Amino acid sequence: MNLQNLFMVKKSVSVLAVAILFFTLTDDTLCIYLNSSACVTQSCGDGVNISYPFWIPEKQPSYCGLPAYNVTCNKHKPFVHISQEEFIIKEVYYTNYSILLAKADVFDKENKCPVPRHNFSTRGTPFSLGPNTADLFFFYDCTLPYERETYDVNCARNATHHSFAVFHTELLEHYNYSVESCQDPVYALVETDSIDRLLEMNYTQVLQKGFFLQWDGSNCRNCRNSGGRCGAQSNEFLCICNDQTQPKTCFRGGRKIGLKIGIGFGTSAFTALMAGVIFLIYRRRQNRKSYAGSSLITRSILSYPSSMKDPEKANIAMGVHLFDYNELEEATNNFDSKNELGDGGYGTVYKGKLRDGRVVAVKRLYENNCKRVEQFMNEIDILTRLHHPNLVTLYGCTSRHSRELLLVYEYIPNGTVADHLHGGDSRRGSPSWNTRMKIATETANALAYLHASDVIHRDVKTNNILLDNNFCVKVADFGLSRLFPTHLTHVSTAPQGTPGYVDPEYHECYQLTDKSDVYSFGVVLVELISSLPAVDICRHRHEINLSNMAINKIQGNALHELVDSNIGFDTDDIIRSMITAMAELAFQCLQNDGDMRPSMQEVVEALLRIQRTNKTGKTDKGPDDDDAGLSKNNTSSVSPDSVTAKWSSNSTTPNGST
Repeated sequence: MNLQNLFMVKKSVSVLAVAILFFTLTDDTLCIYLNSSACVTQSCGDGVNISYPFWIPEKQPSYCGLPAYNVTCNKHKPFVHISQEEFIIKEVYYTNYSILLAKADVFDKENKCPVPRHNFSTRGTPFSLGPNTADLFFFYDCTLPYERETYDVNCARNATHHSFAVFHTELLEHYNYSVESCQDPVYALVETDSIDRLLEMNYTQVLQKGFFLQWDGSNCRNCRNSGGRCGAQSNEFLCICNDQTQPKTCFRGGRKIGLKIGIGFGTSAFTALMAGVIFLIYRRRQNRKSYAGSSLITRSILSYPSSMKDPEKANIAMGVHLFDYNELEEATNNFDSKNELGDGGYGTVYKGKLRDGRVVAVKRLYENNCKRVEQFMNEIDILTRLHHPNLVTLYGCTSRHSRELLLVYEYIPNGTVADHLHGGDSRRGSPSWNTRMKIATETANALAYLHASDVIHRDVKTNNILLDNNFCVKVADFGLSRLFPTHLTHVSTAPQGTPGYVDPEYHECYQLTDKSDVYSFGVVLVELISSLPAVDICRHRHEINLSNMAINKIQGNALHELVDSNIGFDTDDIIRSMITAMAELAFQCLQNDGDMRPSMQEVVEALLRIQRTNKTGKTDKGPDDDDAGLSKNNTSSVSPDSVTAKWSSNSTTPNGST
């Protein structure tokens, strides 16, 4: 080693030692700030107390709260920005971690028409909706008047166009009002402890009343119980103790500052020595991994049957557009976690914007192994052959020579059915019953099309049913799908799918049929009826699987205990009739014996008959239907009118698939 290199090593050790000592002392510096009461509760506005996780940047250091809870005190009122919207904080309840908010522009006296112009979502925020939150739907620029509106929005109407607001959109169709004469509705969140009181107000007063959001306060509660105070550092929660900081709670007998300094100096030299060695090893392994990953992808695609002799020609033959990896990396901002849309079964899905302006969803494989590549090719093979308005569109993928395998789809902006039923976008009474019927029918149509094309989806679930802004269905995620030749009765394969949706016959006998998708769709129907998730370990052990719960409730003459009470079952006879008929259909789909289940085409026909109930007031029967129910071969079926009576089934209760 020459003198120059030796000098550089010594300099690196010195710099590293100083850095370690600095970060060692940072915790204690933070404690000094804490002891100076910098993070005490601040009053903002009309007696609203602001404390962790909320904080006021003008009055408090950054470690007093998290960035997403930034509060501004203007005009003697506290304001907070959520999803690029400004809200007035009416009250904060730290005991149950909830906050009462109202749109700021509703209180603006200069705003002559304070109506919502776009929907609010908690997606991408640390908040969730409060338990008593409902939607007030605003319809604008309607060419037809509606005489039964809950609120007449006079400020947004003129001589030819009408505007109004209602709580239940299903009432519009019930009174044969054509919503096509209006713009797409915009909903405003409303706190609904008493609908009767809201009906005595005008819509402005209702909006000023506000709504509740909740946040997770468990970390802060645990920290305070251990004697610490809540803070934040680098956008992460921090528990500030007497002589140190901890990621969650304070520990007894914390390390003293002298010990920290000793440890800092003692480890600095060793760290400097190891840093160079680790860096060299890391670089060598990265080079090998890059080569090995590329080789694995190439070998896997070359060996895949659809690739034939020339993989590049196979891609051209299948009509797949090949994207440049760098373009997709740029489109997703280097796969930034902020652009993450969710889990795509065997990969993470990111939102991106291509250079031509198209907004897309990019699926990135978790790992480059043969199984993942097989699923990758399987999805390409299926989606390039099938075209249906209720199937997600595949735009293309990366080349086999690419650093990573990526799939590029059309972007569907409104989340999944699961999000709207029991996820982050769920709201009481939403979606409306008619929207749920639409979702069920379009999903069934897509699955019937797949089966007619000899394809079994094998992972039907509400997380794989995407929705656009008009709540039109796009079925997605075909990584587990299988081609099913018509001359076969079944395909023998190890069970795959999502717990709670897997066909018990497939799970037990390893025989996959098109009736396996029918069972999974039956679970989806029950989710649409109940707004409950397919699996919930917090429920009674016999009801952890929603399929078991549905069968038990129906057979026990307790359908009302299963149905979401906010979608009109108890208040509208027509909706009750439709829900009852859908419950019967779900019951038939959930039979243990696959032969007892209807086909997907029969399911589509049944759903169309149920939809016609909305106009006739009774469930229609086709010319080939009899009182035995949906399918002539299904001896366990019963008529829709018998759902509320004691149900019976020739099959046992479906086995749990967890």
